[in-house]
Amino acid sequence: MSETEISDDLIEAGRKLFAREWQFIAAAPSIPTLPPMQGIEIALAGRSNVGKSSLVNALTGRKALARTSVTPGRTQELIFFRLGPELTLVDMPGYGFAKAPKDKVDAWTALIHAYLRGRANLARVFVLIDSRHGLKPIDREVLDGLDKAAVSYAVVLTKVDQLKPAALEARIAETEAALARRPAAFPTVFVTSSREGSGIAELRAAVVRLMAERGVG
Repeated sequence: MSETEISDDLIEAGRKLFAREWQFIAAAPSIPTLPPMQGIEIALAGRSNVGKSSLVNALTGRKALARTSVTPGRTQELIFFRLGPELTLVDMPGYGFAKAPKDKVDAWTALIHAYLRGRANLARVFVLIDSRHGLKPIDREVLDGLDKAAVSYAVVLTKVDQLKPAALEARIAETEAALARRPAAFPTVFVTSSREGSGIAELRAAVVRLMAERGVG
């Protein structure tokens, strides 16, 4: 099986894994307040209001594990959700048009960069991109930073239920082309709809495979 293929066994393993009990464990506003490292961590990054909290809820099958808001920039800390000792999901502060003072946004940005550079058990960052808009310059800046830090990442297109099939295929193709020469990018572009549940099983399966590669679980 190639690294981009998802088997039925992986889909089922992902369903069982994410059906287990998740716990909120920390909201870290600074590096000293980060929880101890345990197992592997998967971080979710993206522009404000791209749907990170909704994706956390969809992945875990919980309606309100992560808070959702129509107000961009509500998440101001690194939010940690843990599944036993093996796996932690990290909801990162949204970047872009957060409604906050510049000094506070600068502090979030510094926190994110320090976390990405120094978290030894960070296995992958899922960079969420609104499928209706595609990669924006600020997204490309984030990908540049991940490449420079040699942090493995994959792009997740969100809200795909709001695109017609032909438009979605075009968006996937242009996103894959943009990632082709990026050294830290995972080759698969994931397509998801938290509202309809599409693509969630495949994303869970990708996490299971990543855990197996890291010898966790």
